[in-house]
Amino acid sequence: SKISAVNFTDTESGEIFQAKTRVVINATGAFCDSIRKFSDEKSEKIIAPSQGIHLIFDKSFLNSDDAIMIPKTSDGRVLFAIPFHNKTLVGTTDTPIKNVKLEPEAFEKEIEFILETAKNYLTKSPTREDILSVFVGIRPLVKSSETKNTAALSRDHTIEIDDANLLTITGGKWTTYRRMAEDAVNQAIKLADLPGNNCITKSLEIKNDKNEFIKKLIAETPDLAEKIHKDFEYQKAEIVYAVRFEMARSVEDMLARRTRILFLDAKAAIKSAPEVAEIMAKELGKDENWIETQIIEFNKIGAKYLI
Repeated sequence: SKISAVNFTDTESGEIFQAKTRVVINATGAFCDSIRKFSDEKSEKIIAPSQGIHLIFDKSFLNSDDAIMIPKTSDGRVLFAIPFHNKTLVGTTDTPIKNVKLEPEAFEKEIEFILETAKNYLTKSPTREDILSVFVGIRPLVKSSETKNTAALSRDHTIEIDDANLLTITGGKWTTYRRMAEDAVNQAIKLADLPGNNCITKSLEIKNDKNEFIKKLIAETPDLAEKIHKDFEYQKAEIVYAVRFEMARSVEDMLARRTRILFLDAKAAIKSAPEVAEIMAKELGKDENWIETQIIEFNKIGAKYLI
């Protein structure tokens, strides 16, 4: 039998909805194998998850507008140091993992590896105390029976369609996400026998009127010109913009995804959380309990980005 609907829960209201469909695209990254099991419990795993960490330091550790790349490190990858939002980003590792988590955490050996390798190339030797934030990603690398070294696995993406018409797209990387979208949507169009053209992402222009809206907001409410945190250029008006036009629903949305403060300086993000929660609550019509819960939840997440 073919998949004909997806049931999902609105995590804010607890309400359950059903979406009827001709085809389901499984684009869940490192979690794709668990979704494939819903469709076919006998399905074999198609990805080999690999963890990569990044450390953020003050910009003085690179002191350059250019990135540097260090080939042939001891873990088989290149190491890079990049100027990133007025900081220095250093990464990454390639550590095979068995358990995939929504909030992965850096292993001690990964932190030590980056500190030890980077000290020979930065303007000064970084220490644990210099780390402003550590963040971790999981790569859904497509499995190969020939190798156990995830650093050697291809970063290309793959599409699998099972007997129930679940279309899984996995592998790939950030720099090819629009090509991945094009391939997945074009396959889905064929699979569902949909009328019309192919995916349009290749020629789709991304327009942004954010700056004009921010100026208008500040003209109406001058206090919104203030910075979210003194060390960053982000203004409070951007919180209002994110809620109204970018679907920001939580403090984590704001400090991790609509801005990059959590990834750049975890202590600064934690310090900013109460004021961000206040502004968001006003915009979303939430009460004091919501504010308190949001701050507690964000502090738990923020702690994982601290050494």
